[in-house]
Amino acid sequence: MKLIGSLASPYVRKVRVVMSEKKLDYEFVLEDVWSADTTIFQSNPLGKVPCLVMEDGGAMFDSRVIVEYLDTMSPVGKLIPAAGRERASIKVWEALADGVADAGILARLERIQRPASQQSEAWVERQLDKVRHGTRAMALALGDHPFCAGKQFSLADVAMGCALG
Repeated sequence: MKLIGSLASPYVRKVRVVMSEKKLDYEFVLEDVWSADTTIFQSNPLGKVPCLVMEDGGAMFDSRVIVEYLDTMSPVGKLIPAAGRERASIKVWEALADGVADAGILARLERIQRPASQQSEAWVERQLDKVRHGTRAMALALGDHPFCAGKQFSLADVAMGCALG
């Protein structure tokens, strides 16, 4: 397998941590999706990382899809329960963590990619509110528990750690 990604992406980081936890071998290929000569569109029509390219050349993208697939590839370190409320709880934590990361990235991109005259302070503040509310919800839900969800390390912990950097 080949994982196409960047070192700065929390979504790529999440996939890499899962691959490490699952003890899966892969080749990591750095890709600058902002570069004019990016090749990411050859594997992902959305032009985003992470993208996992299989041995047969098939590709999958979106970190949530990739980590779900990877969790089925090895019985080592099961990170997502098979079904039920426990599974839903893990996926809610992942959605919360990804949402916090999304909002932080969008606020940052607004500041660095748009001219100051075209930036929307209200939009940036809305994104930062999502970060504040999301991290507060994480802190309250985690409390003094050793893990985000349940009694063992899971994808919820990976997602939260990657979102927070």
